[in-house]
Amino acid sequence: MAIKDWPDQQRPRERLIRDGAAALSDPELLALFLRVGVRGMNAVELGRALLAHFGSLQALFAANCQQMSAVHGLGPAKYAQLQAVLELARRALGEQLQQGCALGSPQAVRDYLRLDLGRQAHESFSVLFLDVKNRLLACEEMFRGTLTHTSVYPREVVKAALARNAASVMLAHNHPSGSPEPSEADLLLTRTLVQALALVDVRVLDHFVVAGTHVHSFAEHGQL
Repeated sequence: MAIKDWPDQQRPRERLIRDGAAALSDPELLALFLRVGVRGMNAVELGRALLAHFGSLQALFAANCQQMSAVHGLGPAKYAQLQAVLELARRALGEQLQQGCALGSPQAVRDYLRLDLGRQAHESFSVLFLDVKNRLLACEEMFRGTLTHTSVYPREVVKAALARNAASVMLAHNHPSGSPEPSEADLLLTRTLVQALALVDVRVLDHFVVAGTHVHSFAEHGQL
């Protein structure tokens, strides 16, 4: 049955306006994004089929244009719209961290990193540069590819921190196809960066490992 033929109280758009977005299921939220279904499926059913095809929202968000366009009912236009929505969400969280204390908003930091790193297919090492009030000055991807102790250069991180007049930093990298648990190489790299940045009076407040929707904090686990 087409959604327009549903009772008003059951339609996703009307329910969102009445009860808020959190009241909707994942397929219903996707239906509002998709707007229309395809032959034989309304938008909610298409949303449910997309989740079954990709396995999760995270996998859907991480899909590239070719992967998304391979699904009937999607294409480059929908891919572009979805990426725009995700980028707007990331920028909104970035504004929140710029206006307030990053240490006082641990959930916002995690959400920001999930959007920034969690959906990337490649390994990436980023640095969040903070001012004396722990407000976000910038978040920069410093290195990309297979990340090891030798491929992340402490000198470049130090130079970038000095260029931004950062008082402290938060380090972050992702494990695209693994566990958020840090490796021995991650621990060694963190100690090296802590020592290098201490020489120029820049503190390392935390190091996060992002794996999909999971985020591991070195500070919370006593690993700094």
